[in-house]
Amino acid sequence: MTSAEEPRVSFGDVTHSTFAVGSHARAESHHAAGPARDESAEQLLAAVRELRADLARIQGSDRTRALDEALADTEDEITRTGATGASRRQRLRELLTDAQTVLTLFTSAGTLAGLLGQ
Repeated sequence: MTSAEEPRVSFGDVTHSTFAVGSHARAESHHAAGPARDESAEQLLAAVRELRADLARIQGSDRTRALDEALADTEDEITRTGATGASRRQRLRELLTDAQTVLTLFTSAGTLAGLLGQ
């Protein structure tokens, strides 16, 4: 076969696709959806993200940095598992109380504290 006679293969956007090329090629796909989250987990995740965004707008202290780290861990846990454990919620409650003087500036802190109390 000359180069003019060779078949051409062109791939467009292959995001989330599985394909194989060649006479002995084998394609296998393992796409898994993330864990299901209930409405309360979705609300908590949104509040965590909102407070983290607000914290990024102020000059940090040891207390707000510790809170941001705990919020990041919480966000990761909800994203990975679809929920948060009781001990993580308790830790966030404690950190919110410790950083209360700064957090009174943010409605996002009040929203998160309310969700943690449920």
